[in-house]
Amino acid sequence: MTQSTSILVIGDGAETSRLRQRLARHFLAVECARNIAEAGGLALRCRFHALVLVDPSASWQELQQALDTCEGLPSEIVIIADKSYAAMAVEALRDGAADVLLRPFSTDDLVAAVSTLRGDPWAAPGQPVGEPGRTLVGETGSVRGIRELVERIAAVAVPVLIEGEAGTGRKLVARLLHEHSGRPGPFSVLDCIAMERDRLAGEIARLAKETGAHGTLYLHEIHALPLELQSEMLRNMAEDAAGTDRIVASTRSNLAELVARQRFREELHHRLNVMRVGLPPLRDRRADIPLLVAHFLDELSAEAGLPRIEFQPAEIEALAQYDWPGNVQELRDAVEQTLLRGRLPADALAGMAVADTTTPDYPLDWTLERVKRHHMACVLQACDGNKSAAARRLDISRKTLDRKLGAFGNE
Repeated sequence: MTQSTSILVIGDGAETSRLRQRLARHFLAVECARNIAEAGGLALRCRFHALVLVDPSASWQELQQALDTCEGLPSEIVIIADKSYAAMAVEALRDGAADVLLRPFSTDDLVAAVSTLRGDPWAAPGQPVGEPGRTLVGETGSVRGIRELVERIAAVAVPVLIEGEAGTGRKLVARLLHEHSGRPGPFSVLDCIAMERDRLAGEIARLAKETGAHGTLYLHEIHALPLELQSEMLRNMAEDAAGTDRIVASTRSNLAELVARQRFREELHHRLNVMRVGLPPLRDRRADIPLLVAHFLDELSAEAGLPRIEFQPAEIEALAQYDWPGNVQELRDAVEQTLLRGRLPADALAGMAVADTTTPDYPLDWTLERVKRHHMACVLQACDGNKSAAARRLDISRKTLDRKLGAFGNE
């Protein structure tokens, strides 16, 4: 990160001031403007290196026209928006925006996006992965091996397949591969679960027309890509022999098993599986839990401006005994809830006992689909009714959660 960069945040809402506080910890100067006209006035008095646009309400073309009328505004633009902005985000990236962050995102995501604009990403190729910003936390052999593998293959423009359960950090590894690759283009995400089929088809069709992007295309939950779109993706990859975008795909499913069941195309599996990165579940790396707790406490307390809570050894031990079905993401959520409540884990996580998995808490004659919906309802209850948090923990879209729970309620 750099201490000589100045940032102008444009947005009219409470989040704008929070973003300013986050960025101010990493950059020389951060100013806020409620709209583009006000930003133009600030640009006459100060020199800014980058713009951060929060929830733009106009189309990308309208935004460009408004920005062009203001002299002195930087051309380097990062956009922050909800997932509903995804279609416009693709247009903005193709038309010159430096990066788009769709919620939820971390402070590391934001700082890394702005740092990269100045040719100063977290680390250059060959430097240790995760220093000094975004990092894959842990000292168990499996995590050290993943860091070493990422460092070794980041600059090699071959497809990478990341496999692991939901919440194990697949997107983090994809980001690290991009940041340490030295590729100048953007980190673009296609969520094969969250995107509607027609929109997904449109994005894949556009890939064949892209030239010279030299970024990273991250295909999240590639197993959910419909078979006909798998053929389209395979055709585009074959036609683009020069590989303008490096392909990184992730899945929580076993693609080899899906191939055997004819639910995933074998040739596409071979094309994606040139390099494989397997992420272990948190229950298989329990020794890393104290390090992860300390990391999340530092990160979250700094973001929220709250005092750091100290965990007692007995409390850390209790956390280490839990199986963490939601993996690292669930642990992060638990630390965040504890920090926000101001209560220690013994109180906040009182119900987190190791479950007896020999007898399920549902009738054995239930169908698998009904068991899944029951699990979704339990996760929603654990998230205090917050559907967005539950959807993130389940690694599905909120729309899918609403649909499944709606069907569950009608049974």
